[in-house]
Amino acid sequence: MAAHDDLMARERESAALAQVAGRLGWDQETMMPRGAADQRSDEMGAIQAVLHERRTDPARGYLLAEAEEEAETEDAQTQAELRLIRRDYERATRVPARLAVALARLTSRAQGVWAEARAADDFAAFAPTLAEVLELKREEAAAVADGGDAYDALLDEYEPGMTAAALDRLFAEMRPRLVALREAALAADWPQVSAHFPHESQMRLAREVARRFGYDFTRGRLDLAVHPFSSGSGDDVRITTRVSESDPFNCLYSTIHETGHACYEQGIDPDYRLTPLGQGVSMGVHESQSRIYENQLGRSRAFCGWLYGRMVDAFGDFGIKDEAAFYRAVNRVHPGHIRTEADEVQYNLHIMLRYDLERALIAGDLGVRDLEVAWSDRFVADFGHDVGRASEGVLQDVHWAVGLFGYFPTYSLGNVYAGCLHAALRADLPDLDARLAVGEPAVAGEWLRERVQRHGGLYLPADLIAEASGAPVSAAPLLDYLDTKFGALVG
Repeated sequence: MAAHDDLMARERESAALAQVAGRLGWDQETMMPRGAADQRSDEMGAIQAVLHERRTDPARGYLLAEAEEEAETEDAQTQAELRLIRRDYERATRVPARLAVALARLTSRAQGVWAEARAADDFAAFAPTLAEVLELKREEAAAVADGGDAYDALLDEYEPGMTAAALDRLFAEMRPRLVALREAALAADWPQVSAHFPHESQMRLAREVARRFGYDFTRGRLDLAVHPFSSGSGDDVRITTRVSESDPFNCLYSTIHETGHACYEQGIDPDYRLTPLGQGVSMGVHESQSRIYENQLGRSRAFCGWLYGRMVDAFGDFGIKDEAAFYRAVNRVHPGHIRTEADEVQYNLHIMLRYDLERALIAGDLGVRDLEVAWSDRFVADFGHDVGRASEGVLQDVHWAVGLFGYFPTYSLGNVYAGCLHAALRADLPDLDARLAVGEPAVAGEWLRERVQRHGGLYLPADLIAEASGAPVSAAPLLDYLDTKFGALVG
């Protein structure tokens, strides 16, 4: 196994450098002064050049081939490591170094351009930069696809084995039931919070909630960002949230969502640290953790009862009379523009909109100059009301600015996976509601750590979820859960 040992030593060094690059990205979103954007672009380009050189180094290919010969009868861990290295090597060698560096530099700069355009509600100010990003992503997709479907090549980076054809079938199954449920839910009356919620009080409660869900602050931290995210793996996993002093749910549920991502990374077997197995296996599986933490656990009737008491302690009277009304307020179904603030019923419809638009962009069927109008037209068709401002429409998400084409569908896949896991979780933990009612969601986190999180990249995504839940992946558990929950809420 000499070749395998040498190969893994190289992989650990590359993984460490990738973590450094991730930390630069975290800093850019949270701490970096605005005037440093151009220099940060050069820094990100430089480190990407080093990483791309290491990933495409012929010596890596030679060691990989030798290790594969050595490991023909080796254990599952070794086989999984080599499978992931082979996949990464083949993808990396198809992308020219100058393209990888150009993308790193451009997307670092584009992030700042997007943030300023979003603040000014000015899509025209961002459109030229987005057009540059799109051009490079099309080139990358064509290189990786190697004659295959360009969008599938981008999607595969985030969800190995997934295709647009499979997503089309999944979304066709989901849409009718979601639309029917939405119509019933929108006709109901829903209470709303109405008070002032001080910034520091929200952050104190957010930190408490993150701890209760199992987030280890000795290996992480909570900061503010325009667009909440989680960053890092192993012993340095950081989360961010955002605060609106009129809407505490934005902060609290963004925190719970990112805590799900972070607990996944913190829960991976320490022996996998800085190896190909040492991070979440796919973004769909990652989203399954954040969505089950946020929704099936965090928005459950039992946990809402506990959270209501803590909200009263922290903020006093905030316009909600009791636990039952609070549960309805947390799960309110309402017309809205923002994906990250969408209720469980409508969230996947937001994803389907983005999925169709980005496929058209990559295929060349939609140009950037027509994107804002296309978004608005589609939003009216899907949701029945106009987009008010660019920041509530085409500029609300950072994903396209940083080149994450193919990423959006993984949010819905995460919801589907979470539905499968939740059904199994409830069957295995019949006293779960009693624990949630006293603010102890970490018991569910322990179940997820054992079934999903500790395995890191050991298994393929669909295989992992099927094994963890005891059934093949299907949208039915999610749709049944939504029908049952919101059917009861709207009578």
